[in-house]
Amino acid sequence: MKLQRLALALAGVGMLAATAAAGPATAAVRTDPTPGIANPAKGNLKTTPNAKLASGGCQQDVGFNTPTPGINDVLVTPGRPPRGEFYPEFRFVGTRLNTTWYGVKTDTHFYYHSLFVQNGTLYRGVTYFDTENARPTYARIGSGWTSFTQLVTSNYAITAPNRSYLYGLSTNGSLYRYAASGATFRALGHFPGFKGFKAMTVISETPTYDTLLMTTKAGALWTVRIPAAASTKPILKLVRSAGFAAYESLAAMECGDKGGTLVTGFDNDTDSVYQYAMSRFNGSKTAVTSYGRVPGATVPGTGIFSITGHWNQLVGE
Repeated sequence: MKLQRLALALAGVGMLAATAAAGPATAAVRTDPTPGIANPAKGNLKTTPNAKLASGGCQQDVGFNTPTPGINDVLVTPGRPPRGEFYPEFRFVGTRLNTTWYGVKTDTHFYYHSLFVQNGTLYRGVTYFDTENARPTYARIGSGWTSFTQLVTSNYAITAPNRSYLYGLSTNGSLYRYAASGATFRALGHFPGFKGFKAMTVISETPTYDTLLMTTKAGALWTVRIPAAASTKPILKLVRSAGFAAYESLAAMECGDKGGTLVTGFDNDTDSVYQYAMSRFNGSKTAVTSYGRVPGATVPGTGIFSITGHWNQLVGE
């Protein structure tokens, strides 16, 4: 049955008054509050560009907002069925949309940076894990984000010029793109023709293009390659014509050295997550393996997002 939905009453300075969080009942629970796949104590956070994956196995760290309000994450290991291990929830603020959490480890700090929307306002979040407890901080970027139903970020950090883009799907049927510019974002225009689309995530980040994986309300699965050149239109390829209508949000993680991708879909009606393994994306020729629902996993939020390292590049297409 549907669980309680996230309250969006907090705003402005009231954001800092988030209550303490209690972990939900889950299939498996960790005692370490640091999000799973990018825990530097375990040596699996990429701290330099082009660093190799720590192990041959693939796991996907999927974050989600909770009604407390707080942030929780589940480490999903592929299998039949997939195995989910939850980390303790920590306090955050009520959010409507969240982008990927990127982990950074320096000589003095270990933190994640991300973007989120509360009501119609965009904020930047930086959450520190220097001590035993998570220490979130927030900075207001600006208003005007009420019409957006999906937000995702790409982060190309391997070679110069580095770039960070924000993509937003609006209720007017257009896909918008913004470039990070200091503490804010600069509009780069929009692409019409996305009225029937529903959920999206980033699967490729390269010097010349980003690729989004998007579902439609009717259940189709598409790749949308967006060249970095501002005047170039997106290139759409159909991956599957049906089967993905249930998902309100998606999260992706690179897997292996051949461009494979783990994709998790979130069904808001049942508060559950489902995992897929997909080969390097090539339209309808893409191999799609469904692992099914993560058993015992209850995700009582309104959406999911990826948790990864700052230099972990997506190379799915």
